[in-house]
Amino acid sequence: MRTFDPVSLYYITHIDNLPSILDKGIPAHAKIEELNISSTPIYNPEIVRNRKEKSTPDGKSLWDYANLYFQPRNPMMYCLVHQKEKEDLVVIGVLKGVLQEQDVVITDGNAANDPTRFYSQPEGLAVLYEQRTVIQSDWWKEGDGSKRKIMAECLVPGQVKREYIHSLFVANDTTRDRVRGIVGNRQIPVIPEPHRFFQPESKAQIGDNISLIDGDMFFSTMQTLTISVNLRGVMGKGLASRAKYQFPDVYVIYQDVCRAQKITARKPYLYKRETSLDQELADPSLPLSTPNAVKWFLLFATKRHWRENSRLDDIEGGLDWVKGNFEKEGIQSLAMPALGCGLGNLDWADVGPLMCRYLHGLGIQVAIYLPREHKIDPQYLTESYLLAHQEI
Repeated sequence: MRTFDPVSLYYITHIDNLPSILDKGIPAHAKIEELNISSTPIYNPEIVRNRKEKSTPDGKSLWDYANLYFQPRNPMMYCLVHQKEKEDLVVIGVLKGVLQEQDVVITDGNAANDPTRFYSQPEGLAVLYEQRTVIQSDWWKEGDGSKRKIMAECLVPGQVKREYIHSLFVANDTTRDRVRGIVGNRQIPVIPEPHRFFQPESKAQIGDNISLIDGDMFFSTMQTLTISVNLRGVMGKGLASRAKYQFPDVYVIYQDVCRAQKITARKPYLYKRETSLDQELADPSLPLSTPNAVKWFLLFATKRHWRENSRLDDIEGGLDWVKGNFEKEGIQSLAMPALGCGLGNLDWADVGPLMCRYLHGLGIQVAIYLPREHKIDPQYLTESYLLAHQEI
C-alpha cells in the first residue's frame, strides 16, 4: 500500500500566539479553554462553533484536536489574507513525525465539511496518496471537490508538542524581523515565503501605473486577467491550460468566440464574467467582501496557430486595441502576462518596452507578470529601459 509522505505539516496562527506555542506547543481549542491560555483567534466565532459541534468517528469534538494542514496555501489561508493583516499571520512548520503520535486522525478534506471522511493513520495516508496532486496543487475549484480536499487535515489529540516545530514561515521580511524577536535564541528558522500567503515573490513599480510582478497571476487583485491564447480554440499549455481547468466557462467562451471569429490576431475578446472569484477560492465558512470578488477575462491572441511562434506585430495590434477600448469596455485594472514570452518564444527585451509603451499612462493600474520559464537580465527590467521610447 503506497502512502502519502509529506515533507512537513503546517499550522496557521496569529503572530501574538507564538510565545505560548514556542513554550508549550500547539494546543487544541479545548486545551486553550481548559488551561485558560491567552490566545488571539484568527477564525471567526462561527467557524469555531462549527468545529466544536463536529465529531470524529470516535465521538470526540474537533475541539479536542490540534489541526494541521498538509497544504497551508488553501482556501482558509486565502480568506485570512483578505480578512487579516498578512503581517500578523504565521505558518508553523511541523515535523512529519507527528503523524506517529497515538490516536492521530487523518481527514481527506476540511474536517468541518460534511463530505469529509476520517481515517486512522496509515489508512488516511493511503487515501491522501491518491489525492496527492490536489494537495500539492497551486489552485482548486469547488465542483470537483479539490477546494475541500486541498484542506486535508492531520488531527492531533490535545496538542502538538513544541519539539515538532521545525520552521516558521511568514509573508515578508518585515514579519520575519518581528518573529525573529519572538524566537530569540531558539534554533528555529524564520523564512519569508510570500507564495504561501498569495503574495508575489517580487514587485517593482514602472512609471505611474505599471507593476512588474513575479507571482501567480490568477490570484491577482486586478479586475481583468489576460489569458494568452491561439486562434484555433486549443488551450493545451501555459496560462491557457490553467484557465481551461480552473475556469471551464472561460474555455467554453473561448471556443465560441474562435468559431464566431470574434477574436482575431489583433483584436482581443473581453469576457465580462459575473461569477465571484471569491466564492470559488475562499472557504465557504468565511464570507468575504474584497477587491477580488468579480473577475473579467481578456482573451488575447499571442499565436495564430498553437504550433507557431508569436509575432511581435500581432502583440502590438492587440495592445493597440486595449489602449483604444479599455475605457469604454469598463476595464478598471488589468493583469497581463509577458505576452508571447513563454511558449511564443518572443524576447522580453523586445516585448517589455512594447507593452509599456501602450500600457503606461492609461489611468488604470496594470500588473505585468514576468515569465517563469527563464530569468530576465535585470537591465531589461528597469524603468529607464522599459520607458525609454514612449511615443507611439
